[in-house]
Amino acid sequence: MKSPPVVVILSSLLFLLRWAGLASCQPLSSAVELAALFSLRSSLGLRARDWPRRADSCSAWTGVRCRFGRVVSLNLSGLRRTRRGRQNPRFAVDGLQNLTRLVSFNASGFPLSGPFPDGFGRRLPPSLAVLDLHSVQVSGYIPQTLEGLRRLTHLDLSSNALTGSIPPALAALANLSYLNLSSNLLSGEIPPALGTLSNLKTLILSSNRLTGPIPPQLSHLSLLDSLNLSFNSLVGSLPESLFSGASRLRSVALSRNNLSSELPESLWSLLPELELLDVSSNNLTGEFPNLAPGNANADSSGRLFDLSNNLYYGSISSGFANLFQRFQFVNLSDNYFQGTPPVSNPSTNVFFAINCFQNASTQRSTAECKKFYMERGIIAYDGARAPYPSLRKSNRNWRYILAGVLGGIAFVLILASALVLCLLRRGAHCSEGREVHASGIASSGVAPELPSVKYSAVGDAFTYEQLLRATSGFSPLNLVKHGHSGDLYSGVLEDGASVVVKRINLQTLAREAYVMELDLFGKLSHARLVPFIGHCLEREEEKLLVYKHMPIGDLSTALFRKPGMEEEGLQSLDWITRLKIAIGVAEALCFLHHECTPPLVHRDIQASSILLDDKYEVRLGSLSEVCTQQGDGRQKAFTRILRSSHIVAPDTEEEEDRGVLGVEEHKERGEDEASAAEVPSKSQEVIPIEAASPTDIAQTTKVEATVDPALEQPIDR
Repeated sequence: MKSPPVVVILSSLLFLLRWAGLASCQPLSSAVELAALFSLRSSLGLRARDWPRRADSCSAWTGVRCRFGRVVSLNLSGLRRTRRGRQNPRFAVDGLQNLTRLVSFNASGFPLSGPFPDGFGRRLPPSLAVLDLHSVQVSGYIPQTLEGLRRLTHLDLSSNALTGSIPPALAALANLSYLNLSSNLLSGEIPPALGTLSNLKTLILSSNRLTGPIPPQLSHLSLLDSLNLSFNSLVGSLPESLFSGASRLRSVALSRNNLSSELPESLWSLLPELELLDVSSNNLTGEFPNLAPGNANADSSGRLFDLSNNLYYGSISSGFANLFQRFQFVNLSDNYFQGTPPVSNPSTNVFFAINCFQNASTQRSTAECKKFYMERGIIAYDGARAPYPSLRKSNRNWRYILAGVLGGIAFVLILASALVLCLLRRGAHCSEGREVHASGIASSGVAPELPSVKYSAVGDAFTYEQLLRATSGFSPLNLVKHGHSGDLYSGVLEDGASVVVKRINLQTLAREAYVMELDLFGKLSHARLVPFIGHCLEREEEKLLVYKHMPIGDLSTALFRKPGMEEEGLQSLDWITRLKIAIGVAEALCFLHHECTPPLVHRDIQASSILLDDKYEVRLGSLSEVCTQQGDGRQKAFTRILRSSHIVAPDTEEEEDRGVLGVEEHKERGEDEASAAEVPSKSQEVIPIEAASPTDIAQTTKVEATVDPALEQPIDR
């Protein structure tokens, strides 16, 4: 009795699968669309290997998807232009208008440099539902003509260099469910008309320059699931109706604005259902409700509740402890909460430093807390520290304790003064005859005194907008790596020059992170150092340094490229090239150690700091750690610790540089990264690099086992 329905269902599924397969396998049947694709192939400069001329477009062209012989989807993400196309990239997509059944156009990460073409929206087929132009290097204004794409459901223009205001005409896209305009240079207020997008589920406008209040009309977005307005300059209070109307919200990010007043009551009632709430770094103020808002959904768990760096005060009800448990991370730091901490165990997921809690570490001072509460005339402050009974027993005990404390402080000061005087006498000879000011380049044993740098004489001065456009708004796709002194992004300047921009966040790094490097480039110039182009020092919280881009990358990329995975035009390094690189690094260190006065040490020699140009010439990078070389008698503390631990340590910082260079030479000979980085114990024989002979190396190293099999030329033994 049950078998016929099962047979019918299986037959229907097989029919649908066969129908879908036939629909997608049919060759392109429209000559007009074929001409449109060839027009795009030419205007975008796509490579023949991706879109071969003599193959069927529907089945053989990368990123082209058809249905019943008509093009329905184009995906340029991951494709590359030809060499000629890269020399003059253009936003030329006129061929799209003849793909009359196109539903999706995704060009994320594909460079479409320049502003939108005139009438861009009218050049797109009205059937388009998905338009993804994330990180395409487009600039200028958002075109008003996008309002003609009435079937559009997904619009992503994030991580570009768009300017101007958000056009209210976007409200005409009634079917829109996803809108992402983040990481641009958009200004002005958020259009209230966006509240008419009744199908909108995701709204992301973060990392722009938007001002004004959050429009209460956004509360009409009853299907809204995710709202991100962080990293703007929004002001005013949060609309009370926002969270009551948009009751399906699960992610709310409003950090790094200038929002004031207190969190609306409707948000507290929604909190047990939220997965993410980030309102950090605003001017929000007020008290938590006396009782925890609602009961947390036992089946749901949140990722983040961040209220840090605001002006909240008062006590936190014990009922919030259960609510906080559903979040992976709760941050209440840098407010003015008082009373008992929300949790007793400091190792939990709740962080509450820099508040006014009683009997808790890393809190504000009592004077600061009292001043805050008195200035605002709010509730009485009950004190951030509990009294110590031992100090109340008698004045005599109090005097004894005070005398002991003062005596201990005096002894410490005398001892510290003696140590400082001794160090000054031993280091006096180091200050004689210096042609490069020692204050300009840090000494590794003493905290550096920041030099006075004439920035106009060190490279070119760029504006923040120039470098933002060059790096596609510091797009994650342009991120080269996270360096210890800042993040590195690749980019292209307006004149077409390829550069690398170091983004230094002064909220996490000290000011000398960039001042010392600028001072170094202002005083030194050598062919073996990475070419420095300029800087941008406009912003207080971050500084940007610009270097010439090295086409090959760094030594680690060149050495450890897997066989068979080489990029176009790059082969495994032969022995001559590796020897050339080793000599180049040695010349760079020789310049720092012996040609600079006073001698300098690099302190960060590793494969990733050895950069290579298009001819495999070495350009030494990672210069933020360069400092003056100490004398032989002034060993570092860590060197003495290494020796006491029976580990061979360098006698001088110069030997430290050379020792690390030896490790990199092991890597160049082909040893893997783990074996090359091993440090011999003191009982093992150590052969200095400059004194080693081929016989010594043959006796201490299994050469045949360590040679890279990718080497194309044999090594003479």
